[in-house]
Amino acid sequence: MSDTVRIVDPHRPGRGTRLRDYVRLTKPRIIELLLTTTLPAMVVAGGGWPGWWPAVAALIGGSLSAAGANTINQVIDADIDRMMRRTRSRPIAAGRVAVRPALLYGVALGTAGFVWLFVTTNLLAAVLSTAGLLLYVFVYSLFLKRTTTQNIVIGGAAGAVPPLVGWAVVDDALALPAWVLFAVVFLWTPPHFWALALRYRDDYERAAVPMLPVVVGTEMTVGHIALYSVATVGVSLLLAPWVGWVYLTSVVVLGAWFIGGAFALHSEPHRAMRYFTATNGYLAGVFLAAAVDVLVLGGWALSGAALTAVLTAGSAAVVGPLVVIAFRELRTHPERRLVGRVRDTVEVLAAPLAMAILVVATWSEIL
Repeated sequence: MSDTVRIVDPHRPGRGTRLRDYVRLTKPRIIELLLTTTLPAMVVAGGGWPGWWPAVAALIGGSLSAAGANTINQVIDADIDRMMRRTRSRPIAAGRVAVRPALLYGVALGTAGFVWLFVTTNLLAAVLSTAGLLLYVFVYSLFLKRTTTQNIVIGGAAGAVPPLVGWAVVDDALALPAWVLFAVVFLWTPPHFWALALRYRDDYERAAVPMLPVVVGTEMTVGHIALYSVATVGVSLLLAPWVGWVYLTSVVVLGAWFIGGAFALHSEPHRAMRYFTATNGYLAGVFLAAAVDVLVLGGWALSGAALTAVLTAGSAAVVGPLVVIAFRELRTHPERRLVGRVRDTVEVLAAPLAMAILVVATWSEIL
C-alpha cells in the first residue's frame, strides 16, 4: 500500500477562506444597517406588527438585493480598492476572488432577491428592491462616484430604498410617510459617509475619487456635515402626523446628540470616525422609535397646534440648511466643477428641490 502525499498550495485559499471571502463581498454590516430601516417601516405601514412571514420575507429579499448590489459594486471598484489602504484587502482587490465569478455571484443574488420578493410578497416590493440595486450599480458606482462631489448625495438614494420596500410589502403601494422614511435615510447618508471620507481622505485622493473632503477640504466638508445633520433631524420630524410622542421625543434627544456631534467636528475633525459610528446610532434609534411608538401607543398622532409646531420646525430645518448648502456649492470656484456647469447645477439643486416637494406634500396631507 502506498501513501498519497497531498501538496497544498500556500497561496491558494482553502474552502473556509473562500466562503468567508464570498460573504465579505456582500458587505454584511451594511446589510444589517439597511435592514434596520425595513422592519420599522413595515410596522408603521401596517399600524402594528405586520406578521412574522411578511417580516421574514421582506428581510430575506432585501438582504439578497443588497448583497447583490454590494458584490457588483466591489467588481466595479476593484481598481479603486487596490489603491486604498482601507479596502485593498477586499477579496477581489487582493486577488482572492476573480472578477467573473464575483460578477455572476452578484447578479445571481440580485436576481434571487427580485424573484423571492415577487413570489413571497408582491411585484412592487420586488421592483423597488431591484431599483435600489440598479441605482447603486449604474447611477452611483458607474456614473457618479468617479465624476462628482455630489456622488454620495444623489447615490445615497439607493441606500434609502429599503423603507420603501418594507412599506410596499405591507401595503402594496407607497403612501407619503413611506417617502418621509426614505428621505430620512437619504439625508442621513451624506453626513454619515463624509465622516468616513474625512478619516480616509488620503485614500480617496490616492485613488482619484472626488469625495467632498478631497475636493473642498476638511473645513467645508465639516460645514456640510453639520448642515445635513440639521436637515436629517428636520425631515425626521415630518413623520409627526403618523406617529406620537415616543417617536418625537426620541428624535429630539437623538437629534441633539447627532447635530451636536456634527458641530463638534469643527474643532475636532480628528473625531470623524467617532461621529461616523454615532450616525449609525441615530438612524437605528429613529426607526426603532417609530416602530415602538406604533406598537406601544398604536401610532397616537399629534393634532392641532402641537402638530403644526412640529411640522413648522421640521420644514424649516430640512429646507433651510439644504438651500444654504446649494448656495455655497454654486458659489465655489470653477476648478471645483468636475463636470459641466449645467450638470453641476442640476446635481446641486436635486436634494433641496426634492425635499421642498416632500415638505409641500406633507403640509397638503394635513391641511
